[in-house]
Amino acid sequence: MSTTIAFIGLGNMGGPMAANLVKAGHRVTGFDLSAECVARAKAAGVAIAASAAEAVQGAAVLISMLPASRHVEGLYLGETGILQSVAPNTLIIDCSTIAPASAQKVAQAAGQRGLTMIDAPVSGGTAGAQAGTLTFIVGGDDAALARARPLLEAMGKNIFHMGTAGAGQVAKLCNNMALGVIMAATGEALALGKAHGLDVGALSAMMAVSTSRSWATEVCNPWPGVLPNAPSSKGYVGGFGNDLMLKDLGLAVEAALQTGATIPLGESARNLYAMNSSAGRGGLDFSSVVRLFQKDA
Repeated sequence: MSTTIAFIGLGNMGGPMAANLVKAGHRVTGFDLSAECVARAKAAGVAIAASAAEAVQGAAVLISMLPASRHVEGLYLGETGILQSVAPNTLIIDCSTIAPASAQKVAQAAGQRGLTMIDAPVSGGTAGAQAGTLTFIVGGDDAALARARPLLEAMGKNIFHMGTAGAGQVAKLCNNMALGVIMAATGEALALGKAHGLDVGALSAMMAVSTSRSWATEVCNPWPGVLPNAPSSKGYVGGFGNDLMLKDLGLAVEAALQTGATIPLGESARNLYAMNSSAGRGGLDFSSVVRLFQKDA
């Protein structure tokens, strides 16, 4: 069944997601501030609107994929927010990774207008977005997820319902905090092996089938040349940006402060990615954190 969808945010993640909805037979109208992103989406069959408000006209579903909390709140809230332009009974799916409190704030505002909203941040990176194999981590009620499920299944292969509004964001921050720590630890281990003269490819192959195996050893190895399709082998271009990981780790620290949770490794990882950003690698893939440990960096 074809659905009319407005898609706001057509970047490295949102663009491929919107394209997969088009492939599934849905009518998608998108908007983004980047002319380059708009051009790619248009080539993939996404109709382009001149504004976010124009994109939602006649849409049954609104999906957003934006960089940070301020962008999501700016899109939806206030007198000029898009909630004022959305038709009653529209289903809103926000796939951005933002602060749980922001997700709850926007969901409450949507509810006050009679709109249904879920937070559904994703895991799987740009490769997962392109392949349609993302994992969706959902916060919201059962009925809203039931409405959203066919669309989520067109963009991903795993859907986890974590609880009420904001719960998806909490779970996503837990996942990304672990990922950030694991990537940094993997890069540090590979750099240690290299310093002792080991072949990093052989070391990575051993680790990938041993107790230190992880996504960082098998899919997104941080050492250049080990995995040809990993961002590290392409000058750390593409993938998940260092500064996006830094943002997520900052959100994890904020979430920990709210509850008094202790996250010493998460805080240490946040400092490492901040150092990597200060070294000029903020726009590169987060696996570039390995450069902090390489002797020739």
